[in-house]
Amino acid sequence: MNYDVIIVGAGPGGIFSAYELMEKKPELKVAVFEAGHALEKRKCPIDGDKIKSCISCKSCSIMSGFGGAGAFSDGKYNITNDFGGTLYEYIGKKQAMDLMHYVDEINMNHGGEGTKLYTTAGSKFKKECIQNDLHLLDASVRHLGTDVNYIVLGNLYNELKDKVEFFFDTPVEAIAVIEDGYAVKCADGEYTCDKLIVSVGRVGSKWMENICNDLEIPTKSNRVDIGVRVELPAEVFSHLTDELYESKIVYRTEKYEDKVRTFCMNPKGAVVNENTNGIITVNGHSYEDPALQTENTNFALLVSKKFTAPFKDSNGYGESIARLSNMLGGGVIVQRFGDLIRGQRSTPKRIEEAFITPTLNATPGDLSLVLPKRILDGIVEMIYALDKVAPGTANDDTLLYGVEVKFYNMEVEVDENLESPYKGMYIIGDGSGITHSLSHASASGVYVARNILESL
Repeated sequence: MNYDVIIVGAGPGGIFSAYELMEKKPELKVAVFEAGHALEKRKCPIDGDKIKSCISCKSCSIMSGFGGAGAFSDGKYNITNDFGGTLYEYIGKKQAMDLMHYVDEINMNHGGEGTKLYTTAGSKFKKECIQNDLHLLDASVRHLGTDVNYIVLGNLYNELKDKVEFFFDTPVEAIAVIEDGYAVKCADGEYTCDKLIVSVGRVGSKWMENICNDLEIPTKSNRVDIGVRVELPAEVFSHLTDELYESKIVYRTEKYEDKVRTFCMNPKGAVVNENTNGIITVNGHSYEDPALQTENTNFALLVSKKFTAPFKDSNGYGESIARLSNMLGGGVIVQRFGDLIRGQRSTPKRIEEAFITPTLNATPGDLSLVLPKRILDGIVEMIYALDKVAPGTANDDTLLYGVEVKFYNMEVEVDENLESPYKGMYIIGDGSGITHSLSHASASGVYVARNILESL
């Protein structure tokens, strides 16, 4: 079973690698190995009725499968070099932007037409943020919504399925360097290739770390983002979301001078569970279709932590905090902001009497028993800062779900071609520690595909 190119991971990096290879050289023999399910089989069992909380499926349909973790996370493509990764440091700012726009065109040609491209350029909100010591980052944002994103992914798969060999529910156990290529080892056998693209996403961080250890590929510690997901009435942020949809706002705390940022804003969206390596964390998404929208907006508030010697297991640190939340709450904990400030845990009665209906069935509790004081202090400061530009953010009934953790892979050593020290082995997407977004991961996939095509 020899292939010209094997791609490990069917997230955005892997999908756009395969797309570009087939678009430019359809005669190539390409295989994609994915630990999760095919798109149509990706369904979280939580229905709010019979199953109300995470049951720790062997393969989390929210995190793994065709489309990767981005399949059900609101379909936001941020076209910018200001955040979302450091791809531009390897390939240049102009080329990174050009590739992100190219990805946007492909999405528009596969079901995304008619969706809106938002931009912060010329926004009066930027001035208002600066006046209140908040900083709005520049970006154009294509919002597909979870529903339209699913359609786009389905169309991309339908175009690729007869050209590319997909192996779903087939985790790759090991990678070996062989003469003139690579061997990919799975439970059912071994497959070989001339070129190898590794694109395992954020959920593959532990796997990627093991592969780098086995092959002695140098890595360096990356950061981990820890925080909460905020849910409040959609009206509170409507003046911002109507104009910008997604806004990345950064605040430097007075107490510690730590940076706290908003992340993954979902107007009229829902809060959801995530299962990462058996740990239950929280995320959010929303839909383009008004019929599927809620009355609430949710977004994350995250504090980045990057450690120095002797400690370098930033993901382990984030996991330990998430496990503590799981221990106390049996999963995700929810707390009213007013209860947090008063030093009291939220109870089912207090949540029920709040002037907001939670969109996720979480355990009422006390986040101060979970989050480190420094991180929690920063989040509270940020909520009061946001209240100045979006009055109502610091209301008693604002809901905080914890914990939200964004695990980043150790940053893997690659060159300007995103090629590892082993020639012909490329490491891309969020699994590389270089990209942290749908747009950057997708762009990295196109970039290495073109590099492979040139080498052929």
